[in-house]
Amino acid sequence: MSLHVGVIGAGQIGGAVATLLTAAGYPVLLSNSRAPETLRPQVEVLGPLARAGSPAEAVEFGDVVFVAIPFGRYRSLPRSGWQGRVLVDTTNYFPGRDGRGPVAEGATSSEVLAAFVPEARVVKAFNTLNYRYLHERGRPAGTPGRPALPLAGDHAGAKATVAGLVDAAGFDPVDTGSLAEGGPRQQPESPIFNRPMTAERLRAALGIPA
Repeated sequence: MSLHVGVIGAGQIGGAVATLLTAAGYPVLLSNSRAPETLRPQVEVLGPLARAGSPAEAVEFGDVVFVAIPFGRYRSLPRSGWQGRVLVDTTNYFPGRDGRGPVAEGATSSEVLAAFVPEARVVKAFNTLNYRYLHERGRPAGTPGRPALPLAGDHAGAKATVAGLVDAAGFDPVDTGSLAEGGPRQQPESPIFNRPMTAERLRAALGIPA
């Protein structure tokens, strides 16, 4: 049975994730901070595998739930219903937008999310390329020069699940380590940030053995 995917945040990254994964055959429930009715045109374009709902319904629906909102709004996420869910953190911390807080003091954004919803198994992914690259650069597995997407997490099974979604979306998954170790490797100041590159080049840029 196919995984069900929830998406909280229907902007550029959330919309790209929904587009890529419905195209790959995954049922997706898209949500935003307003109301499901506001997503009707977007869902109609995505096709019959897509539906709209609230953030709480996205958590209930999804085996995997993508959080695609500005990091500073993470406290608006549902606090319950995450048991058994994989939370994919696509957020990035920008001080000018998100203010000071735990990330400014040394924690990664994903560690903050993991503490906020401790029932979820958090994986950092889909945060290093902008939405245009996500839409345009995906290629079938085995294509020469296929770009990679990194992922980090503390749960091997959750990372394997997300790696499968990365592959389905058209990218080679590269494991960058735990949230504490791998998360910083994927932040905006990283040498891989917003730079499409193959898995080999990405590993070399981060000093990760092949």
